[in-house]
Amino acid sequence: MVKRKTKFVCQDCGYESTKWMGKCPGCQNWNTMVEEFEAAPSKKERGFVTSSSTSVAKPQPITKIESKEEDRYDTYITELNRVLGGGIVPGSLVLVGGDPGIGKSTLLLQVSGEIAKREHRVLYISGEESVKQTKLRADRLNIGADELFVLAETDVEIIEKMISEIQPTLVVIDSIQTVYLDSVTSAPGSVSQVRESTAAFMRIAKTKGIAIFIVGHVTKQGAIAGPRLLEHMVDCVLYFEGERHHTFRILRAVKNRFGSTNEIGIFEMKEVGLEEVLNPSEIFLEERTEGAAGSAVVASMEGTRTVLVEIQSLISPTSFGNPRRMATGIDHNRISLIMAVLEKRVGMMLQNQDAYIKVAGGVKLDEPSIDLAIAVAIASSFRDAATPPTDVIIGEVGLTGEVRRVSRVEQRVIEASKLGFKRVILPEKNLGGWTVPKGIEVIGVNTVNEALEVTLGGTTSGAPRFEL
Repeated sequence: MVKRKTKFVCQDCGYESTKWMGKCPGCQNWNTMVEEFEAAPSKKERGFVTSSSTSVAKPQPITKIESKEEDRYDTYITELNRVLGGGIVPGSLVLVGGDPGIGKSTLLLQVSGEIAKREHRVLYISGEESVKQTKLRADRLNIGADELFVLAETDVEIIEKMISEIQPTLVVIDSIQTVYLDSVTSAPGSVSQVRESTAAFMRIAKTKGIAIFIVGHVTKQGAIAGPRLLEHMVDCVLYFEGERHHTFRILRAVKNRFGSTNEIGIFEMKEVGLEEVLNPSEIFLEERTEGAAGSAVVASMEGTRTVLVEIQSLISPTSFGNPRRMATGIDHNRISLIMAVLEKRVGMMLQNQDAYIKVAGGVKLDEPSIDLAIAVAIASSFRDAATPPTDVIIGEVGLTGEVRRVSRVEQRVIEASKLGFKRVILPEKNLGGWTVPKGIEVIGVNTVNEALEVTLGGTTSGAPRFEL
């Protein structure tokens, strides 16, 4: 008998240790080390398998390897096809993460139903719901197809046997934290079980050419539960984002071996399930109040898609010793940086003002081209002067107050023109080399002062100063 050894594994980052520690050296979290048994070594690892019984792949010159475009299955959901890079690649392993109740199971059940309607066999495996519960949800979503098979099972070996019998085109595992392998002694959901189960599904996907979708729970910090190794093992990682109090959901690709990353698909949660939002810019701007101070529209790039969203700002005198800086949908540090530029380079007295910045619609923006719109929105609220409702503002702001060039400016201007905007304020370095659409005026600026003069009229050196 081979002696079984124990180890302590961090359930947040996967750090392993031979002894228990209160604080994990890997992620610095407390009380995350759990005792687990090491998996028994295989016969090959113990030297019982001879070299003649194993097949060894020989290296090939890269010029001799045949290259061809990957065949894809259409999901019949345009937004999901966009995020995946054009459809589902056979033999791929896709990880879908998101907060509880955000709509992961709903989306994958809808995809399963759409593919099953087209005579492709689909196996939906639920480890959290019974078959009857899945049927009730399918009835609510108006999903019904003879080629959609449902199984309530958590044993990976039984799941593999069912896959071999049914031979589906697509398999959905909901969720990876509920399945287990008998050879791993730790509880389902532990780091070892999640890692080994994912490795088993990866082997099934690659050897049988079956596309497998895996649902993954997320931690309080928003990352997929388990070690980051899980994200490295799969071919594609999708995050389902959105606020519970908003109806819009954003599906974002953060890793994709068969397409571009940072693509987004936008859905709206309704009573009958998730519906696609084909023109998100129009949805995000439909409730914008014209003539209100502290509002600016920016054209942001999300992957290959241009999204026009409204940035709102509220600047008010502080009643505390330290002014508050709060942001929703934008990095808090970026707000502090832009306010420092406005104070130093433009002359605004913001050190005694509370600042509240929000991206309307629950979208999260992180690209540099939104800097100038944030600066204009802050200045608009500070001066209590509204920006023109037909203006779109694009540009990155440097620490010296300059406005720096951005990428894909022509695509941004075309999207603004489609939605009826009349002027686009952008970096002067981006002028030239492309054709301006008819019916829209493009204004180039070099500094934040110039942008404020164009949008708000006049410089801000004479802006009102609020004294406590």
